[in-house]
Amino acid sequence: MTPAEVTDWIDVSVTVRHGMPHWPDNPPIVLQRVLDTGRGDVCNVSHLAMGVHSGTHMDGPVHFIHGAAGLDEMPLTATMGEARVIEIEHPREITAGELGKHRLQAGERVLFRTSNSARCWHADSFVEDFVGLSEQAAVHLAETGVRTVGVDYLSVGGYHADGARIHKILLQAGIWIIEGLDLSPVTGGQYEMICLPVKLHGSDGAPARAILRPMGPSQVVSAEAAP
Repeated sequence: MTPAEVTDWIDVSVTVRHGMPHWPDNPPIVLQRVLDTGRGDVCNVSHLAMGVHSGTHMDGPVHFIHGAAGLDEMPLTATMGEARVIEIEHPREITAGELGKHRLQAGERVLFRTSNSARCWHADSFVEDFVGLSEQAAVHLAETGVRTVGVDYLSVGGYHADGARIHKILLQAGIWIIEGLDLSPVTGGQYEMICLPVKLHGSDGAPARAILRPMGPSQVVSAEAAP
C-alpha cells in the first residue's frame, strides 16, 4: 500500500449476498435476479428480501423501546464525524475493565474491533460465540455518555448473553448502535466516519454503508497482514 492510499476512504461494511449468515430468528437474505440479460431480458433487475438487521446495519431506539423513535429520525451527526476504533484484547467479550483503560469521553463515536472481524465474517453460517458487550460494559458506555457504538458482528450483545438488556441500556441512554461492521482493514486509532442507514419510515433498523478515513499514519492493515 502506498502512503497516498492511507488517506483514502476504507469500506468497513460487509457485502450483502444471497444466503449470507443472519441472526437465527431473523429472515434469511434473498438476493436474486428476476430479469437477466443473460436470459434474453432487456435489462438486469434483482429482488432483495431480508430483515433490517442483516449485514452491516443500524438499530433504531424503537428496536427495543416501545413507542421510541424510528431510525429515520436519527440525526446525521450521530454517524458522521470523528470516530475512534478501539482494538479489544479480551477473546470472549468487551469488558468494562478493558474500556476503562481507554478513557472514553462523552459524545465520542466508538467502534470496537474484536476477533470477530477476522473470524466471523469468513464463516458460512451464523457464529454463536462472537465477542459482544458485557452488561457492565454497556453500563459504562451509557454512564460515560458516548454518542455512538459500533461492533463487528450482528449484535452488541452476545448470543448467549442478555442481548435485550444490553440493547436497552444503550438505547435508553440515547446511544446510536451500528452492528455488523467488518473492521479487519483498520487498526486502532482516530478516523473520520460516515455511516448512513437507509431511510425507512419508523424502522427499528436499516442496512447501512460505513466508511472510515484515517486521521493519522499507520492505521490501515496491509494486504499482506490482513487475515
